[in-house]
Parts: sequence; C-alpha cells; structure tokens
Amino acid sequence: MYHSETSASNIDALPTLTFMSETPTLRDRIAAGILDTAAAVLAGRGESASMAEIADASGVSRATLYRYFPSRDALLRGLAEAASAELRERIADAELDVIPVQEAIARLARGFVLAGSKYVALAHSGHKPPDSGQTQQDLAQPVYRLFTRGIADGTLRPDLPPEVLVQLFSGLLEAAIRASGPGGIGAEKASAAVISVFLDGSRPRPRT
Repeated sequence: MYHSETSASNIDALPTLTFMSETPTLRDRIAAGILDTAAAVLAGRGESASMAEIADASGVSRATLYRYFPSRDALLRGLAEAASAELRERIADAELDVIPVQEAIARLARGFVLAGSKYVALAHSGHKPPDSGQTQQDLAQPVYRLFTRGIADGTLRPDLPPEVLVQLFSGLLEAAIRASGPGGIGAEKASAAVISVFLDGSRPRPRT
C-alpha cells in the first residue's frame, strides 16, 4: 500500500521534475514556441480557441502548457509582452535615425507586419493589455521622429504633420497585419503593399 502511494506520487511529480531540470534557454525556447503557435491559433479562431487546442497545435501536453502558462490570462499576458518586446526589438534593429527615410519606412513596415500576428491574436481574443496605451505611445515615438526627419529633408510631404502621418501609417499597418493572417496574402505581400501605398501617398507633391 505504502509502495503504491509512493509510486503514484513519483509519477505525478515527473512533469514538475522535468520542468525544473530544463535549462533557462530551453524553457525560453519552449515558451516562445507556445506563444508563436498560440498567436496563430487565436488569430484564426479568436475567443473560441481553447487551451487544449493551443496545446495540441504546439505539440505539447496540456500539463506542459499549464506549467508555462497557468491560465488563459497568463498566456495572453505572455503574448502581449512578447509582442511588445518583439516590436521594440525590430524598431531598435531598424536603425531609424541613421538610414535614409524611405529605407527606414520599408524596414518598419516589414518588421511590424511580421511581428504583428501576436497583436492580431490579442485583438481576436478580446484581451487588452493594461499598459497597451503606454506601449503604443512608446512604439509611436521613434516613428514620429522618423517622419519629422522625412519632412525636414524633403522625403515626405510637408502639408501633412508627423502625427497625421503616424496615424495613416498605423492604419495601413493594422490592415496589412490582418491581411497577412491565415487565408490572407502573407506578410511579404502585405508589407510590400504598405510600403508602396504609404510612400506613394506621402511623397511631396509637385508644385503647380
């Protein structure tokens, strides 16, 4: 009797022991993989997507999923944090302050569309991160500075202030991110469309 209880206890503890034995790098990779898969599932199914579906699509057991993300809210918070971190990293990598304005805009468009699937997933899930307003402001500031530089050096039309250009660019990005999702045109075509439409519409008009 005592032996069987001990065996059952050991079996129950195996997943936890496995989790504890994983290196931080491996845990980060597994968590990132789960979040990437969750973004795709949530973008396609929205609020109806279950944790079980996300676990199955990720190729992990439900027990493993819950060890990394104990609840649906925890998963959505992780998704929001990953989306914000990824966009900040792409902005930093774009070197917006040192490359030509048109190239910087192209890099931004590609980076935002590629990283934006997590935001689409959050929108479809009905989850709004508590700091989403501050995050959007933080992400908009580098873009605002870029557009200000573009107006000053003649790359962008001077009759539209930077804040209006930011709003227009953001609207195009949101549409492109949605178009790049499941059943859409894909991230490359969507980002190329943003680059073409925005640069064509924002370049200085010839004087008449």
